[in-house]
Amino acid sequence: MVEDNAGDIRLITEVFKDSELPHHLNIVRNGVAAIDYLHRRGEYAAAPRPDIILLDLNLPRKDGREVLDEIKSDSRLQLIPTIVLTSSEAQQDIQRSYALHANCYIIKPIDLDELIKKVQYIAAFWLTVIKLPHDEWGQ
Repeated sequence: MVEDNAGDIRLITEVFKDSELPHHLNIVRNGVAAIDYLHRRGEYAAAPRPDIILLDLNLPRKDGREVLDEIKSDSRLQLIPTIVLTSSEAQQDIQRSYALHANCYIIKPIDLDELIKKVQYIAAFWLTVIKLPHDEWGQ
């Protein structure tokens, strides 16, 4: 998960824990850290390859749109499903995210119960319903 809002991190982490689905949630708080994580640089040298990426658009240091573009432009990363999970309802953000090959775009609701439901749907769908591609890092 690439998210800078501490409240959203705490809530999403709890929803995944409560889901009882097998998962391991790794969190980075800015776009530069996301790219370092995905390329296994610096402190992320031993990072596991993510099965999915939850990506906020409004991030410090490197915008989420730039991160999405880098992910989907890299043949080693482009198959990782990337879910934009953001507060932006702007049509240009939705269109640009899909143009950059986001796998889906989910708007974070203001209502806490609705956010919990959406995160539960994400977890259930992406971790149990669909079959994800798996490969080793660097292949």
